[in-house]
Amino acid sequence: MSNKVTQKDINNVVWKACDTFRGAIDPSQYKDYILTMLFLKYVTDVYNEKKEEYSKKYEGNEDRVKRALERERFVVPDESSFDFLYEHRSSPKIGEMINHALAELEEANREKLGGHDGSNIFRNIDFNSSNLGDAKGKVSRLRNLLNDFVQLNLSSSHLENNDVIGGAYEFLIANFASDSGKKAGEFFTPAEVSTLLAKLTKSKPGSRIYDPTCGSGSLLIKAGREVGDNNFSLYGQEANGSTWALAVMNMYLHGYDSAIIRWGDTLRNPKHREGEKLMLFDTVVANPPFSLDKWGAEDLSTDQYNRFWRGMPPKSKGDWAFISHMIESLNISGIAGVVVPHGVLFRGSSESKIRKEMLDEDIIEAVIGLPSNLFFGTGIPAAILIFNKQKLNKNKVLFIDASKGFVSGKNQNVLGSEHINNIVKTYDNFHNTIAKTGVVEDKFAFIAPLEDIKENDYNLNIPRYVDTYEEEPEIDLGLTQARINVLEAELDEVKTEMNHYLQFFN
Repeated sequence: MSNKVTQKDINNVVWKACDTFRGAIDPSQYKDYILTMLFLKYVTDVYNEKKEEYSKKYEGNEDRVKRALERERFVVPDESSFDFLYEHRSSPKIGEMINHALAELEEANREKLGGHDGSNIFRNIDFNSSNLGDAKGKVSRLRNLLNDFVQLNLSSSHLENNDVIGGAYEFLIANFASDSGKKAGEFFTPAEVSTLLAKLTKSKPGSRIYDPTCGSGSLLIKAGREVGDNNFSLYGQEANGSTWALAVMNMYLHGYDSAIIRWGDTLRNPKHREGEKLMLFDTVVANPPFSLDKWGAEDLSTDQYNRFWRGMPPKSKGDWAFISHMIESLNISGIAGVVVPHGVLFRGSSESKIRKEMLDEDIIEAVIGLPSNLFFGTGIPAAILIFNKQKLNKNKVLFIDASKGFVSGKNQNVLGSEHINNIVKTYDNFHNTIAKTGVVEDKFAFIAPLEDIKENDYNLNIPRYVDTYEEEPEIDLGLTQARINVLEAELDEVKTEMNHYLQFFN
């Protein structure tokens, strides 16, 4: 019988750990405590496993063991280990001890756990917060949290596969997203949407892949996996400090130690630069906040990176600001994929001007309409735009209406694997081969020449190109009249019978 820790085992533990905090803090905050403890347990178990290996290898020579451990992924000081905290789980100062443990862990691994600007991933988490209850209640909760995790051994030799830790992370994030509504949608892209976008922008080995609004990092990880091997590099930036910390931990939990995730406002202060210019990437993917108000138009009227030369997006809607940043971050053969609200496809004024410029440049390759209610916190339908610096089908745009292809869920609709595969197959055929304009698949896909789009004033609204009109079935007037006659006769019989009964009351 296998003693391996499975995905289900870890999922059950982290979900059970939620009970520790129920009634004390908002559900949207559970993830900060639980995922931090998951991370601490993971690095402790991996460190202990390596320590045991080196002790055997060097026959207990402590100096050699210590030097070997200093070269491992993470150095875990004694007072930072999960085991030390578990031993002191009933201490009235356990909250302070956990905070100290995290601070020491950061100090011992400054290059990995410290931010580019001197920040650190645990700076927004406080295990000694009064929000966790009074002194007695806080100790009880933290003791229960440590008890929940002690049953798991997360060392590599005990795990069923290398990704169960990352899988548990995404499991918890997804459940918090469904519980937390709109706020969750800001840091989590549903797995199926991430998978679709990653497949549509499939990167080649050796690619640099970038997400300027990376949230918790799930989309970036999916994009990396599509490469098919480990020959790629990941880059991301996230404005929300707590979410940035989650993304950093997520990368380590998935084994992407070399990923570079920066904290900060991508539009006002992009962190991925080479000299005074933006770093360029082979692939850029993103699910930016929809129609972000106050995105920085006033501050960026003179943008040093010249990202808005096609036009300045309206200050109340930042969609095209993020897209412009993405395009300017592509290398000469790069491809970008972005999730947008449908208004991006047809709104006028400055947004229309930007669309015109990008269409005239011929870098818009595909417009894909998604089903409604896919995203946490919003039921509005979204679309995916694909930009390609090296389009094979010049002066043509592929339009896909995938709005009808989904599996109904309790809270959100879901893209099924067959729906994803159909979208990707249709796009790949267009992307990889010279295609003629016209209908690709009735009521689903259409290839529009640029001339038609120009005649539509550069409007990319999908129904203008994909005919989704469903004809009403023909009505057989004779059959309908016969049915009416039958119903009228039955009604007359009922009236006669009613009058018969009513005469006894007159």
